[in-house]
Amino acid sequence: MQDGGNIVVVGGLVIGLAYGAIGLLSGFCLLSGLRGWWAEGDTRLIRTFALALGVAIAATQLLAAGNVVDLGKSIYLQPSFSAPLMFFGGLLFGYGMVLSNGCGSRALVLLGRGNLRSFVVVIVLGIAAQMTLKGLIAPGRIAVLQATQAAPKSVSLPALLSTLGLSETFARMAAASVIAGALIIFAFAHAPFKRAWGQIAAGIAVGLLVTAGWFATGFLGADDFNPAPVTSLTFIAPIADTVQYAMLSTGLSLNFGITMVAGVFAGSLVTALVTRRFHWEGFTSPRHMLRSIGGAALMGAGGAMAYGCSIGQGLTGLSTLALASFVAAGGILLGTAAGLRGVLRVQPLVPAQDQAR
Repeated sequence: MQDGGNIVVVGGLVIGLAYGAIGLLSGFCLLSGLRGWWAEGDTRLIRTFALALGVAIAATQLLAAGNVVDLGKSIYLQPSFSAPLMFFGGLLFGYGMVLSNGCGSRALVLLGRGNLRSFVVVIVLGIAAQMTLKGLIAPGRIAVLQATQAAPKSVSLPALLSTLGLSETFARMAAASVIAGALIIFAFAHAPFKRAWGQIAAGIAVGLLVTAGWFATGFLGADDFNPAPVTSLTFIAPIADTVQYAMLSTGLSLNFGITMVAGVFAGSLVTALVTRRFHWEGFTSPRHMLRSIGGAALMGAGGAMAYGCSIGQGLTGLSTLALASFVAAGGILLGTAAGLRGVLRVQPLVPAQDQAR
């Protein structure tokens, strides 16, 4: 492996280690944030997520404005995309996230803490994603993609603003300033959050980790002779690749996503052991296991259709200001809302001992 490839692989591992530790210590999770906000009136975690997104957008767009990283080489800013497929995939992912009680990144963090439920979620998610990307479900996904994809004149918000006569740089910085500023203001417009230094640090750190991923793959790893995909924190395809690599490593190469996934698990595990938070957990009932398996399958398939998850699209994709990412993130939010509220709400599990009474 050449120097650029080595940098990308090591960069993925370091970023994953940091994310795993931060995720365990802070409870960083979109689902937990939305559940706390909508069900309990506790906005602490959703403000942490908003702060991370605001920092990620501001820092990522600065890299792009300075021509440090070409975001156009990422999967989020492709010249054509299928809005219906991405939105539907987001719906499936959001609802599956509620069924499994966490997304793929959260499952990896909890697995490092000894949660065996998360092991099942990670494996099923990886298999379902691989089936949708390259396996039995792939022909259906590709057929829908070909039938519904479009090539809009503008694939990002800055590009859309440029059609109004604004310069590319001004349009980029204006869009980033407004959206990032609104998110950061929302995060700090709550007195208890201002005093939650741990959550503030977590939000800033995760946002900077997204930017670090872009820098590692788009700048440090740039190689005209052996180009690496320009990407950052995302978990659907990387988990699928990691499962495949664990089974068939001969002939396969490590990449940013695989080492990042390994890093998240290792970072969480080490942090759990050091802070004495490690303890074994399992399923409470067969119904609990079936629900987690079903949710993981929906997340894997839906995330593959949407080109990302609550982190891959909700943070990394949106940091590029890609219009496709707004579509996918909208589907994820609506799917999560359906699982938490309304007629399709996922009902809390009744403990096995209570069912026997």
